[in-house]
Amino acid sequence: MKYPRKLSSGANNTVIVLSDTEVAKLFTGDTCSDIGSEAEKMKFANAVNELIVKFVRLDYNEELQAEMLVMERLRPMDYCAYEVEIRELWLDVFEDELYALHQAGFVHRHLIRSSDSGGLAFDNILLTEQGLRLIDVGISALRSQVGNVIFKKYVEIELQEMKIFRTYFLNR
Repeated sequence: MKYPRKLSSGANNTVIVLSDTEVAKLFTGDTCSDIGSEAEKMKFANAVNELIVKFVRLDYNEELQAEMLVMERLRPMDYCAYEVEIRELWLDVFEDELYALHQAGFVHRHLIRSSDSGGLAFDNILLTEQGLRLIDVGISALRSQVGNVIFKKYVEIELQEMKIFRTYFLNR
C-alpha cells in the first residue's frame, strides 16, 4: 500500500510523518509486530534515559486502517560533517546511555540491521541535534521478559555490534 508522507519502511512496518513533531509506525493486519509490546519496551527505555526515540501515544487511523505507534519525530544529521573528536564525544555518551539501559534491564538487539532486511547497516542509530539516538525497538528485549541467561546473551551480542559501530562511525 502507498502511504502519505512516508519516511521509511522496514521488514514489517512503515513510518509516516504526522506533523513537525510526530511520526507514526503503522501496524496493519499483516504485520508480525506487536504494537503493545513495542510501546511498553519504548516506555521502559524512555524512563531510563533519552537514548531511545520517545513514545508519545497509541492511536488508530481510520483512513489507513492502521494502528499507530506515535513517537517523536527525529531529524537525522550526517556524521561526516563533524570532526572525529566530536564524534568520539557523541559515542562516549551513546555508550554510557546504552550501558545504562542494559543495567536497567533493556537491550535494543538491533544496532546492526540484518543483511536481509534492506537499508544500511546502522539505520537504527541516528545522529540528531540531541546526539546519537536509537529507533526501532521492535525486537528489543526486557530482562524481566526473557530472563537473565537470554538477556546476558543479547547484551553480549549488542556490545560486539557497538564495537563495529564505533569503528564505522569514527572512520566514515
